[in-house]
Parts: sequence; C-alpha cells; structure tokens
Amino acid sequence: MTKVYVGMSGGVDSSLTAALLAEQGYDVTGVYMKNWTQDLPGMRCPWADDLADAKRVAVQLGIDFKVFDFENEYRHKVVDYMIEEYKLGRTPNPDIMCNQEVKFKIFLEAALEDGADMIATGHYARVKDGQLLQAADSNKDQTYFLYRVTKEALEKTLFPLGEFKKPQVREMASERGLFTAGKKDSQGICFVGQIGIREFLTQYVEQKAGPIIDKQTGKVLGQHDGAIFYTIGQRHGLDVGGGLPYYVVGKDMDTNEVYVTTNLNDDSLWKPELVLTNLHWINEAPAGGQFQIRVRHRAPLVNATLTYAENGDVLFHLENPERAVAPGQSIVIYKDEQCLGGGILS
Repeated sequence: MTKVYVGMSGGVDSSLTAALLAEQGYDVTGVYMKNWTQDLPGMRCPWADDLADAKRVAVQLGIDFKVFDFENEYRHKVVDYMIEEYKLGRTPNPDIMCNQEVKFKIFLEAALEDGADMIATGHYARVKDGQLLQAADSNKDQTYFLYRVTKEALEKTLFPLGEFKKPQVREMASERGLFTAGKKDSQGICFVGQIGIREFLTQYVEQKAGPIIDKQTGKVLGQHDGAIFYTIGQRHGLDVGGGLPYYVVGKDMDTNEVYVTTNLNDDSLWKPELVLTNLHWINEAPAGGQFQIRVRHRAPLVNATLTYAENGDVLFHLENPERAVAPGQSIVIYKDEQCLGGGILS
C-alpha cells in the first residue's frame, strides 16, 4: 500500500485531500507543518487553532497524525528572504518561496525519510508525467505559486483537488461531515494571515520618512514613512489627495524617495518587455517562441514572445504592454495548460 503524508493546514482543502486519498486506498498520515507561531501586534497567530483543526479532522478520518517543526528553516528561507527583498526595493512572493524551500523540499525530504512513498497537498493543480498542469478550476488554479517546484518533487506529489472546483470541494467536505467544511479560506501572506505587509515589515525594518515626488513636475507632494512600503502601481496610502489620483511609478531606496504621477499612460507604469532572471524550468528549458505568461496570481494569461539574452536571462516581448509590474515579482510561463516554470522580474 502506498504511504502518503498529507500536509494538513487545518483548512478545508487539505482536509478533503486527506479524506479522498484515504478513500482511494492510500495509507494516509496527516502532517501539520509548524512554520510560524509568532504573534504580531494586534494579531494573534492562529497556528494553535489550525493545528487543533487538522488534528480533529485526522481523528475523524481515523488516520495517523504528526507535527513537523520547520520554524527555524522557515524563518531563514522564507521570512528573511522576504524582508531582504523588500529592503532592496523589490516585491517578492513568500508563498512561492515557501513552496520551493519548505513544502516541496524540506517537508518532502522529511516525509520520505520518515517512511512515506509520496506527499500530497491541497493545492489546486495537476501533475502528469512530471509536468505541472493548471487546475480544472481556472479561478482557483495555484500553479503560479508552484512554478519553482522541481520535476523530481512533482513525481513524488499528489494533488487530489486539481480536477475539482472550489464549491465542489466544500460540498464534498460537507457530505463527509468534515469539521473544516465551512471554515473560511486563509487570506494574505502565508505566515502573516490577516495582517498587512506594512504592519509586518514595521516589526523588522526602521520606518524612515522621505519625500513623495511628482515625477512630471519634480514637486514634493508630501511625505511617506518609508519607500520600502510602496510598490509600482500603488494608488492607496499615499495621502497626497486632491484632484486626480496619484500612482507610484518608481522609488529610490538609496535616497528614500517615492515617485508618483497622475498620468495613467506614464511609461513607468507600462512594460512592453520583461527581463527575467533567476530562471527555474520544471522540465527542460524551451526554445524561444510564443508562450503565455502570468504576472501575478489570478492575473489573466497574456501572449508573449520568448527570446534568450547572451547572459541566459529571458526576455519576453508582450503582445500588449502590462501595467504595474514591479521588480522582484514572479513571472510564470505557460504553454497551453502546462506550467513550464518562470523567473523573477529584474
């Protein structure tokens, strides 16, 4: 019998994942990954509640249950990475790093070492012959977050929810009487929960006031409390009211200046070409040609032409310019329903 360790977060998706695999005859063990337990000002970390929910479902299903403590690795690989990227003025995605470094690396290795044959998670994605395919529910598809996972890891992974739509998942969980069937989906960053990124970063970086400058006129419009907190295309939180809305079009981390404009057609807001570094291909690297890319989770796929620079960077020429993409963002590459990989916007 194939032994599968299911990453159980205490939510409905991973609960149903465990239930389906048990029904399909797998030898299932539920595993709660203890990644983050720190409370933040104004927000209690819900990890203990999530652990209790996951354990309760495991008891309901009659499966073994374990806790793997990855808090030190998580802080180093995911949280420190995110903070350093923001300090450089970039816009990272910690969920992608969590999948790359924790769920499909450290967890996979620990599970195999503990006797598992495979792992499973509640992600909305599909795997076929070591290829990562989009989920049947395009609205919930999570391949954007999984593009840095290796082919070897995917060959040891099951995604039972890849064929279902979210309402079906809740219905199936409810039919099985799962305790978590009606539990709300977690929002926000994987470890920050309901708190905003600004509130999180203020615990780790110094707030330093600086000027907000109109890019067109050079006039100082107001003050900000740290260029680190702003990203390209941002409109809210600028507090330079009156007249047309202002949008962030650039920032200088050395001088702590934020540049804004009311011109929605400003070249800084629109990118006809994207240069990607730190490339990761799940399978073999494709030759140049026509592909589709996604610039953020749930953004529509857009047509783009891939060419390679001499240094190995990937250049995408977009069919239509893309608005408000920021350095540090992940750009994920698709061919039909297959997720090929992606890179970081330079």
